[in-house]
Amino acid sequence: MRARAKPAIFLMLGWVALLWVLEGVDAAGGGALDSFGIQPREPAELADVVPAAFLHFGFGHLAANTLPLLLLGFVAALRSGVRRFLAVVLLIILTSGLGVWFTAAPDSNTAGASGVIFGLFGYLLVRGFIERSLLDIGIGLVIGALYGSILWGALPTDNQISWQGHLFGLIGGVLAAFVFRERAREGTAGATVGPVT
Repeated sequence: MRARAKPAIFLMLGWVALLWVLEGVDAAGGGALDSFGIQPREPAELADVVPAAFLHFGFGHLAANTLPLLLLGFVAALRSGVRRFLAVVLLIILTSGLGVWFTAAPDSNTAGASGVIFGLFGYLLVRGFIERSLLDIGIGLVIGALYGSILWGALPTDNQISWQGHLFGLIGGVLAAFVFRERAREGTAGATVGPVT
């Protein structure tokens, strides 16, 4: 795990730095990058599904996403390794973005890393049970205690917040935990629950 710590730290610090640079460019350009948000059910907007996850509507929006993205991303990258983590994040971004594209309100424009945050939350929450790992179950319980209240954001309670991005991000994270699960092997170090095959 120590070998994974440094790459995980550098990856997440670099990612967050990129988000802040992009928002600085957006602010300097008068919000020009906001056009890369997702506008639903427009075929040309499918190209914005990935870029939208890296853009925000102002520094306040980005600041609210920075700490949870750093923490959840670091834990997920540490536990999964950078390569698997990147695959997990890509699946979350695609699931969240396509969910927004199909279901968001007409004439809306959606961007931000919150879909990824909800996805990483879901991923870490269920990963331990899928991997049958006591350590990861414990991590999931701690993450649930710290961030469980965000689940309200996946419900249609505020028209100004993309609950669709949150909900489909959460679904993408749970899906990623199944798709990218590690196969338990006989003799693998670490506590597991149930028989190892």
